[in-house]
Amino acid sequence: MKNVCTALLIILFLIIAGCEGQQEYQGHSHHTNEIDRPTKDTDINLFEHEISIAAIGDILIHARVYDDGWNGERYDFLSMLEPVKEYLKQPDITMANQETIMGGEEIGLSTYPQFNSPFELGEDLKKVGVDVVTMANNHTLDRGEEAIYNATNYYEEIGMHYTGSFNSEEDQRTLRVIETEEDISVAFLSYTYGTNGIPVPDGKDYLVNLIDREQIEREVTEAEEQADVTIVSYHFGEEYQRLPNQQQTDLAQFAADLGADVVIGHHPHVLQPLDWLEGKDGNQTLVAYSLGNFLSGQYELYKRIGGILQFSIKKDGTQVKVHSPSFLPTFVQFDMISDTMTDVQVLPLKDVSDQQLPDASDHLAEIKEHLSQNIEDLQFIE
Repeated sequence: MKNVCTALLIILFLIIAGCEGQQEYQGHSHHTNEIDRPTKDTDINLFEHEISIAAIGDILIHARVYDDGWNGERYDFLSMLEPVKEYLKQPDITMANQETIMGGEEIGLSTYPQFNSPFELGEDLKKVGVDVVTMANNHTLDRGEEAIYNATNYYEEIGMHYTGSFNSEEDQRTLRVIETEEDISVAFLSYTYGTNGIPVPDGKDYLVNLIDREQIEREVTEAEEQADVTIVSYHFGEEYQRLPNQQQTDLAQFAADLGADVVIGHHPHVLQPLDWLEGKDGNQTLVAYSLGNFLSGQYELYKRIGGILQFSIKKDGTQVKVHSPSFLPTFVQFDMISDTMTDVQVLPLKDVSDQQLPDASDHLAEIKEHLSQNIEDLQFIE
């Protein structure tokens, strides 16, 4: 009898202990911030998130580029971008500067000095991983209002985000914010120094964002309130100059002082060095003064070298940090038959042979040194 009683007491003790353990576990699962973690190895910050962002430079589609893309049925840009597709698709968000307005064939394709590109360009950029395009540049008004309406309508049709040029005042007032699955939101703003002397139609300032400090301050402030990260794109600087001018450095500092996290520049059509700027509140702002040409019909060496800038965004509670910038230099490869470009492709510069570019490795080393002169620990994608 004693043995039976003892056994019953042991069973009762185990049941009570099991119930208490189950209640404690349930309580912690509902209050995850109160969980005690005894060792660093098991420490998991449930409030830390991270994403990667990529940015590429000018998509500048001369007739010699879209002519090479014509396959008898459509304008095919996929084959041109295929060698760098993996680098564009891998980041959580990829942005590009759409330099040539995408008004479509219905209004007639055109080349320099007043560009108009086919719709297939936007479709193919999306297929290779581009999520958002900046449209404020000196060629935005090349083909008038109709081209802008055609482009923005098509972007909406295919689900491509755009900024810097809009189809209405309401569209312009709608801040472009991308919400990621990692609970990090990113706002995109875009402005240009001018439009090659083409006046903005009266009452239609929404067609293109010009560089206006009052507007920039207002919109960056709004972005800072609505998003975790603010990226400002400027179309500025001097064409073909490999170093930023005073206007560029001043405007980049202006954005940094407003609290912008990243500044992406374009217009010079050549690469300019990357930099970190300190804003007036002590914040650090990553700056790419010019990402050069990514896909274009320009011939000269430095106009054929662009790249993919990648960086990470870490959000830890309410703290957001841009970190770990890295860069993949690229090269627009083509063959020339008379004055015709054929077999156009964007290649990682590291994969370019000496047959394609004499002394290719020396050019790669020089580009790395050029880009990293302000950021000694800048990483390059291998």
